[in-house]
Amino acid sequence: MRIKLDENLPHRAVQALQEMGQDVDTALDEGLGGQSDGVVWKAAQADGRFLITQDLDFSDVRQFAPGTHHGILLVRLDDFDQPRIAEYLRAWFSLAQAEGWEGAMVVASARKIRVVHP
Repeated sequence: MRIKLDENLPHRAVQALQEMGQDVDTALDEGLGGQSDGVVWKAAQADGRFLITQDLDFSDVRQFAPGTHHGILLVRLDDFDQPRIAEYLRAWFSLAQAEGWEGAMVVASARKIRVVHP
């Protein structure tokens, strides 16, 4: 899967996903740090990438209707889980269901994953 990590995710998550064979780039590596959500979104879509973010601005399913984009994973972890984001991403992308996330809206927490398919 082609993935873009938003700037609010640690760089160590890149390595965790790349080790799983994912094609990963980041908003920061593209020089998009501090840019608006719209700029990051357009860059992800222009490059055909599934966006992984913690930014709640991407949680509106009406604005980001499944099937109208390459997919979003909204990471919702408690503060004490934040240092383990890379581990969670590795676990979530190890699931068989992750194969079907392209084009979907995915919300993942430490306890559950909710997927809204097109």
